[in-house]
Amino acid sequence: MPTTEHLRSCQRFTVQAAGRTWTLERPADLESLWQSMDEDDPKAEEHIPYWVELWPATLALCDWLSRQDLAGRRCLDLGCGLGLSALVAANLGARVTGMDYERDALYFAARNARLNAVPQPLWLCMDWNRPGFAPACFERIWGGDIFYEQRFFDPLEILLRHCLAPGGRVWFGDPERTVSSTVWDRFTRRGWRVRNQGQEVVTFDQARMTVNVWELSRPLVK
Repeated sequence: MPTTEHLRSCQRFTVQAAGRTWTLERPADLESLWQSMDEDDPKAEEHIPYWVELWPATLALCDWLSRQDLAGRRCLDLGCGLGLSALVAANLGARVTGMDYERDALYFAARNARLNAVPQPLWLCMDWNRPGFAPACFERIWGGDIFYEQRFFDPLEILLRHCLAPGGRVWFGDPERTVSSTVWDRFTRRGWRVRNQGQEVVTFDQARMTVNVWELSRPLVK
């Protein structure tokens, strides 16, 4: 159940992604959710409720996932939020783990899986600074718009190296913004193979945003 009273009232909306219509729920009173943050809490920045929004990068990533062979593959959705990209993959037969730092996000993600009659992913409340996964446990890993702060690079790169199975792939939907523009060169310097798989202009909620889908892989050790 949600941990705060104002999360008990839900807003339902629909979105087109990956060739179908999805029905999603989120907290109805978004303003109160933002105002409920304790500005005196030194960790308040870690709990900004970005998860209540459906970001254009996630929509571009969903379209990319819909064209991949995911059936039966072990997959991780980083910062899954409302769960849409995890649901797209689960609908394709993937064995999906959806991970988020906020427990309330996972509550709504699970509701959204039921609303759309797709197999329920495994939802985990976990900090990517301290992940609890076994080595090489995922064949595919993805995330939408998660490099909005440069400090996320190091813990995420460590997580990816630890969790990605040999021959695996990582996909990021990333909007064109200055803060993440150096990320891909940094991955290359760490030994990753980096490829831009395409660019899409996403229209959502009366806004347009250019999103790139990036693919990362590790060279196979002979």
